[in-house]
Amino acid sequence: MRRGRRRSRPARHDGFVTPAIAAARVLVQSLAALGVRDVVLAPGSRSAPLALALADAAHAERPAGAPALRLHVRIDERSAGFLALGLARAAAAAEPPGAPVAVVTTSGTAVANLHPAVLEAHHAGLPLLVLSADRPHELRGTGANQTTEQPALFGSAVRLAIDVPAPAGLPGEARDVRSVVARAVAAALGSRTGTPGPVHLNLGYREPLVPEDDEPWPAPETAGLTLVEPRWAGERVPPTPAATATGTTPVVAPADPARRRRGRRAQPAVVVAGDGAGPAARRLAEATGWPLLAEPSSGSRGGPQAVTAYRHLLDDERLGGAIRRVVVLGRPTLSRQVSRLLADPGVEVVVVAPRGARWPDAARNAAEVLLDVPASLRRVGAPEGWTEAWRAADVAARDALDRMFDVTPGGPGTRRSRSSARVTGPALARAVARVSEPADVIVVGSSSPARDLDLVAAWDTPPLVVANRGLAGIDGLVSTATGVALGLPDRRVRAYLGDLSFLHDVGGLLRGPAEPTPDLQVVVANDDGGSIFATLEPGGLDDGATFERVFGTPHGADLAALCAGYGVRHTRVTDVDGLLPALAAPGTGVSVVEVRVDRAGRRALGERVAAEVGAAVSAALG
Repeated sequence: MRRGRRRSRPARHDGFVTPAIAAARVLVQSLAALGVRDVVLAPGSRSAPLALALADAAHAERPAGAPALRLHVRIDERSAGFLALGLARAAAAAEPPGAPVAVVTTSGTAVANLHPAVLEAHHAGLPLLVLSADRPHELRGTGANQTTEQPALFGSAVRLAIDVPAPAGLPGEARDVRSVVARAVAAALGSRTGTPGPVHLNLGYREPLVPEDDEPWPAPETAGLTLVEPRWAGERVPPTPAATATGTTPVVAPADPARRRRGRRAQPAVVVAGDGAGPAARRLAEATGWPLLAEPSSGSRGGPQAVTAYRHLLDDERLGGAIRRVVVLGRPTLSRQVSRLLADPGVEVVVVAPRGARWPDAARNAAEVLLDVPASLRRVGAPEGWTEAWRAADVAARDALDRMFDVTPGGPGTRRSRSSARVTGPALARAVARVSEPADVIVVGSSSPARDLDLVAAWDTPPLVVANRGLAGIDGLVSTATGVALGLPDRRVRAYLGDLSFLHDVGGLLRGPAEPTPDLQVVVANDDGGSIFATLEPGGLDDGATFERVFGTPHGADLAALCAGYGVRHTRVTDVDGLLPALAAPGTGVSVVEVRVDRAGRRALGERVAAEVGAAVSAALG
């Protein structure tokens, strides 16, 4: 079947298939056979064999032999990489989790533009297949156009890197391609290691790069498609050399044996749930009665043990100062108070890390690293009055926060400027949390949005909250949210970002007319710069002009005009009266809600929150 004219070349013998085209088609067949469903493509010439094969696979009337795949095309490789990352996040949230997502680029700088997304996938453990087209080996190091050393470009950030030679039409090449793809998918899923992540296949192609008119797709075959059984299929936790048949044992011995001698007796303890902790953290907290200090993207922030304002409660000596044991699940990254707690040599830190060679212990203070929470620990309760004190303190803290952020135009939660009444960052975060239902998804940006949501979000049954906390960068967040929305079309998806994050990836709004349109609401907290720095060490600088230029970085960008240029609906909100209606009714398609947020008083606001919450907690504890 023909949907367009191919380039005419001299006639070949019957049955001839261009080697690059044949290899690309076998690769696409292999991806589909191994479960891959979504592929993101950035256009290019050297990658033409893959692009044409993917176009065939995505067409409603596919040629015989072409599998069914969903194709997403983006002109910017950076956006393409993070779109694939968002699709991978959506696949990871499915039950059961989905297959890796592939991203295809041409040669040269196109590949390097994927590096931020690859790094995030590496640190977040997301299965991503990078398929980069390349010149054949004989052209490397010759000055050929768009040719560099691509095979090791991503260094140690990939689980597997294979430099695939340019096909020449030799016998056995199709089998070799299938075998390489099978290894790549298994490595991306972590089937043998328990550490999913990105994989890089560098694919050499020689001209000709487009097929003859009459070149058929190869018949699907299985030769070379190795079925790789996951190492822990059917098991609750992955085995390691340190695990025994008698139960869970430490991966490493505790540095201080005296800590082990404390036993599993009841003592003041908390559960810390970092990014990706999952529901196990909530189950442990509810089984033991321990307070649950859960970040929004932990997947466990909810229920009666969840403490909303935990980072301020940790400052109280009767609560944070009394903790003697912490069980950590996931990777905590948001709170300096939590970091200090985990570094306290007087606190027994138990890390639960089911898979992989590494575990979170930035303070190098872990007494034990376990594969799972042992039954003996789940049976340990809390000392009398411990849980009740945390609950009473959290209720008082939340009441204090409500008094601060129940805003009306001109009220205590806003600042009046010449043009508008601007909502504070925590007030916006609280509104986003309140309009998000359990079936919804929040893609939260790094810096202030993640921390503001962490301060105020109170849920019994939380929505799915995802964040690029692998490296906590601000790049690619619009594209990541787009991928999540495309991958979870039956759920309402809302991105909550700062203005610098939005501007950093505003190109993520761009898509061609043939591309599917996600239902995505992008909420932008626009404070005309980087408010996070006001709360960190640079915020204490005496030189305001220097701070503004190199940290605050005001930009004055017209977000409405940018959205108009991309054909995206835009709403500007300047006070709380317009905030909730704008958030609650996103409609279909992509829309941007720009909320003008005050930045000038950000440091003072943080100090006021700490003071008022501290006073409320002190009063509650007597």
